[in-house]
Amino acid sequence: MRQPENLREERVASRQLLDGRLLKVFSDTVRLPDGREAVREWIRHPGAVAVIAHLRASDELILERQFRYPVGKAVWELPAGKLDSGEDPEACGRRELEEETGWRAGALHYVLPLLPCIGYSDEVIHIFYCDELSPGRAGLDEGECLDVHRLPLIEVRRLLETGAIQDSKTLVGLYWLFARLDAEARA
Repeated sequence: MRQPENLREERVASRQLLDGRLLKVFSDTVRLPDGREAVREWIRHPGAVAVIAHLRASDELILERQFRYPVGKAVWELPAGKLDSGEDPEACGRRELEEETGWRAGALHYVLPLLPCIGYSDEVIHIFYCDELSPGRAGLDEGECLDVHRLPLIEVRRLLETGAIQDSKTLVGLYWLFARLDAEARA
């Protein structure tokens, strides 16, 4: 088996194809470990945060339904949002949770960094867990439309089992949560 350093590709040249408001698209020529060259098209993304918001007292989760234009449908999601330039992921999680759902986070616990699109993007989504929530005040960004739902855990499990939840950050966060809750129940 090769060592990780023996799999590294080195950039030879880079050309920016798009300088958008959110995304930047590049076409890079790279040198492969065997010396040949290849082209890698990829997207620079500012990163994002998602929050698993668990209302423990009522055994509910806060989820959102939002229309996602690229896939042409409304999708179940964890509360989430894009990092602003230089923004701390925890601060972003707090901001996005309150702006989108109207719930304010107490302690946020870091779960994991998710690399959702490693074949074509450098995006990292930082996933947090919070079970200390208090009412706050929602304030959606301009052009943002979504519905906030408080769903019992049993209903969220049903949505997972039937394939109704398809968003990768939400799947990862919810599978992490249910593994944790199941382990607590066995202990």
